Amino acid sequence: MFDVIGKRNWFFLFSGLILVPGFIFILLTPISNGQVGLKFSVDYTGGTVWQIQFKNQNASLDEVKAILVKDGITDAEVSQDTANNITIRTKRSDLLPQITAAPTVNPSASASAKTAASASAAAASASASAAAASASASAAAAPTASPGASASPSASPSPSPSPSPSASPTAVPTPVPNSVAQNGKVCQLHLPDSGTLAKIAADMQADPKLGPIACTLEQTTVGPIVSAELIQDAVKLVLLGSLGILIWVGIRFGSIKFGATALAALVHDVIVVVGIFAILGTLFGVQIDALFVTAMLTVIGFSVHDTIVVYDRIRENKARHAGEPFDQIVNHSILQTFGRSINTSLTVVVTLVALLLFAGASIHYFVLALLIGIISGTYSSIFNASPLLVVWQLWEDRRRAERLAAMRSGRRA
Repeated sequence: MFDVIGKRNWFFLFSGLILVPGFIFILLTPISNGQVGLKFSVDYTGGTVWQIQFKNQNASLDEVKAILVKDGITDAEVSQDTANNITIRTKRSDLLPQITAAPTVNPSASASAKTAASASAAAASASASAAAASASASAAAAPTASPGASASPSASPSPSPSPSPSASPTAVPTPVPNSVAQNGKVCQLHLPDSGTLAKIAADMQADPKLGPIACTLEQTTVGPIVSAELIQDAVKLVLLGSLGILIWVGIRFGSIKFGATALAALVHDVIVVVGIFAILGTLFGVQIDALFVTAMLTVIGFSVHDTIVVYDRIRENKARHAGEPFDQIVNHSILQTFGRSINTSLTVVVTLVALLLFAGASIHYFVLALLIGIISGTYSSIFNASPLLVVWQLWEDRRRAERLAAMRSGRRA
């Protein structure tokens, strides 16, 4: 019989070897101001991501950087996915014109136009009556009414530009030659037609080393206020989820030890996943996006599910094998649920590996976070949570024995 609890120090050491490097890279993120450690996407930092595809297969990456600098974008990170696919990331979120005021202007503009027209008409009629109905005055009043009527046509075109840019990408027919790029993203033929980004696009298309832009693969802009709210919501979700698990597991098994050790296993899994992504971000530029929080919450739920299976068997064996040492009861429980835990996790791992290999690039790192978290959660449920429970229980038994010994020695004295 394999003694998992007896070798718990080796498993703790292995977890430490995995946790320490990732934890160091996590701590280096604020110290290095983001140069080392976690790399956040524009979902959390705010800014603009623009990924384009050139018709020229030999598009020059240096020429793209030179055009950006010429147009005032000095903080851009430019990467080349394939020969003609260029991704531009910048912290600036003002490259596209603000259109948030367009819906509110339309009703007031039309109302003001109508008011101006009616006022001009009233003024024209008053002037006509004061002129004692002369033919020349009536003829002079007719031109004054015409500008007032022209105010409504001038205000009516204002709502038309606002829906046209947003509707044009969806209106592009799919069976065009460059409708889908190599990485699985939809290649939209619509390019920016206003703002700084439109000027950059025009300069790139006029450059002979770049040539015309075939389509836009991605165009995302997030403001700093929205990104700050996303960070706060992500932290709240993880903290509230962990606190709820601590309370529920403690109530379910009638002891805070079960909830605290399950939470320790969750912290282990979170640090493993975040630490690996911090290392990947430093070495390969892998970024954390909004889907990463979803992956972490899924990992937390899966890890707790596996831990509760083991804890439930421990509670059953405590009643069946009353009087046996607690560490032996826990070891029996781990071995009895070992096959179930491995089989459950293996089915999920196989599915995630298939998604990692064949799914689109948009969920690539989301699936990778899930895969790392599921493997870590299975390990921590078996080799960390239950051994920690034994360590805590043995420490309580030792303290209880010391208090009893002290009480007996005091009575004898």
